[in-house]
Amino acid sequence: MEPEGRERVRALLEAVRAEGRTALTAPEGGVLAKAYGIAVPDEATARDADEAVACAERLGGSVVLKIVSRGIPHKTDAGGVVTGVSGAAEVRSAFRRIIGNAESFAPGARIDGVQVQRLVGPGREVVIGAVTDPAFGKVVAFGLGGVLVEVLKDVTFRLAPVTAGEARSMLDSIGAAEILRGVRGAPPVDRWALAEQIRRVSLLVTDFPEIAEMDLNPVIATPEGAVAADVRVLLSRESAKVRRRHGREEILASMRRLMEPRSVAVIGASEERGKIGNSVMRNLVDGGFAGEIHPVNPKGGDILGRKAYRSVTDIPGEVDVAVFAIPAGLVAPALEAVGRKGIPNAVLIPSGFAEAGEPGLQEEIVAIGERFGLRLLGPNIYGYYSPWHSLCATFCTPYDVRGGVALTSQSGGIGMAVLGFARSTGMGVSAIVGLGNKADLDEDDLLTWFGEDPRTRCVAMHLEDLKDGRAFVEAARATVPKKPVVVLKAGRTGAGARAAGSHTGALAGDDAVYDDILRQAGVIRAPGLRDMLEYARALPVLPVPRGDNVLVITGAGGSGVLLSDAVVDNGLSLMEIPPDLDAAFRAFIPPFGAAGNPVDITGGEPPSTYGATIRLGMEDPRVHALVLGYWHTVVTPPMVFAELTARVVREFRERGIEKPVVASLAGDTEVEEACAYLYERGVVAYPYTTETPVAVLGAKYRWARAAGLL
Repeated sequence: MEPEGRERVRALLEAVRAEGRTALTAPEGGVLAKAYGIAVPDEATARDADEAVACAERLGGSVVLKIVSRGIPHKTDAGGVVTGVSGAAEVRSAFRRIIGNAESFAPGARIDGVQVQRLVGPGREVVIGAVTDPAFGKVVAFGLGGVLVEVLKDVTFRLAPVTAGEARSMLDSIGAAEILRGVRGAPPVDRWALAEQIRRVSLLVTDFPEIAEMDLNPVIATPEGAVAADVRVLLSRESAKVRRRHGREEILASMRRLMEPRSVAVIGASEERGKIGNSVMRNLVDGGFAGEIHPVNPKGGDILGRKAYRSVTDIPGEVDVAVFAIPAGLVAPALEAVGRKGIPNAVLIPSGFAEAGEPGLQEEIVAIGERFGLRLLGPNIYGYYSPWHSLCATFCTPYDVRGGVALTSQSGGIGMAVLGFARSTGMGVSAIVGLGNKADLDEDDLLTWFGEDPRTRCVAMHLEDLKDGRAFVEAARATVPKKPVVVLKAGRTGAGARAAGSHTGALAGDDAVYDDILRQAGVIRAPGLRDMLEYARALPVLPVPRGDNVLVITGAGGSGVLLSDAVVDNGLSLMEIPPDLDAAFRAFIPPFGAAGNPVDITGGEPPSTYGATIRLGMEDPRVHALVLGYWHTVVTPPMVFAELTARVVREFRERGIEKPVVASLAGDTEVEEACAYLYERGVVAYPYTTETPVAVLGAKYRWARAAGLL
């Protein structure tokens, strides 16, 4: 943007703030728009009826009259808008009516006049706006506009500023995108002009962070351009707090010592069973941690056969991690000692901080951490697990099965659900980390580490909020090309919208913004806890698909229909079977079966039919993924089906042909064992459900697309 345009905006905003106002009038909003090249109709402000008539004559044609009052932010609610006015008599009448309505609506409000604006011709009404999100900062929005904007809620969001390409992508991301391309003979709108309006709004709010919310509603889009018929701007009352940022190398250095420590101190270690300090010590010792374990207790002595130090500063040599198991009120002085010792990481298990109405205690420990360059995990957490280093720094049940999934959670209860799922399914983990209050370390720190950790193949995160959404997006974008990131975002409510002062603000409920921006970052969002865990378990098992063609092979017509529905519901593409492949399938299935897609081999077929048809799907390069539906019969028992399917998949894998294969098994309890057998051999299989196997396949496809692999 040209420097003079920025200076005009800066001068205007400073003048508005000097008057103690947070809302700009419509003419002031027009000044901002024009300074940034945002198209608005010609307009002028009239202070009496005669001046309004003169303005209307100068503009020519029909006009719109709008009240200009700093005390009336919502003009329509006050009866302060009259459209389609032409001729001196109509202009005078509309002027008087607007003034009268405004005086009745807000007695005593200062009225600066009436805005006379050239009427914009007919076109598609859309909304372009921006809002300040607590997690992501400046976010730009686009959607259907006009009077029904908050009813239809067909809107999409992106981080500001957006590139020209990102702005164009927003036009295709709303449900009514087809309308913009032209339907029922209507011409398409000027997509470049719309995208350019979005881009310029995003630049404006980025250049001026004090703009809290901005609306262009409606923007009238036509084949010839896009014009903002109304501009609304709200300013923030206070400056946003700037969160301290850590550099990537700094994060990796401290995280390496946290996740791969050589020496751990337990502050509050105890010999007494039932105490948290005893449980942490026992888990570290019994878990086989090969590094040094130093109990710290003011009484000294020995704890679990190890010398206990009265202070952490008495421990000889370097310590990588201090695990706290003392009451909240004692943490600050002990943390000071940890800082003086030069320990880089503190794991704060105690509760009783901000979550318990004690923000001062939490602010105190954060300040100590910043003073000493000490990173804090927690407080109010269950601890953490690093199985590849035999580290179980928690007071909860131990877990030592090593694997490729890293899991994090803000909630202790969710953390233990993760633990139970991992144990019951045999899903090995590279880490399980509690985050709690996230006084310091949070998801972007962990994601930065897991993105580089060679033992981590998939990252799954339960989160209730993000302290720094932009840092998370940056870490996710760096990680997703290498490995999937799955997120379960709790709190899907629009509570934040109730306090909004603009249409864009009302539309930008927390979940709506999270949904779009997490997708923009390439993150796979899970709808529920079980989904997150199943995605995390399955994604490292499934190979990357090489194309979009999904083939369903089933032994039951009913399952085939449900599986086909699930394929479509998950954004996947049911393959159109070419004639030669259709004929090949028909050679193996009975006349009363059905080729096409799904391929229904019917339930009474022997194992050879399953084997032959699965081989066809694996062999044909036009098929990119297989969805198998099995129906339990005596002719082909569950384990027979599992063994032959695993054998066929292995044969092709040995030939260098790998495709994602998922299976749904319906039948008696024997199908559970068959599913476990298949899963262990690279076929993601589930009993009693047609939805879950296709959902995990859909998640794999979403990651492959986000990673640029498909």
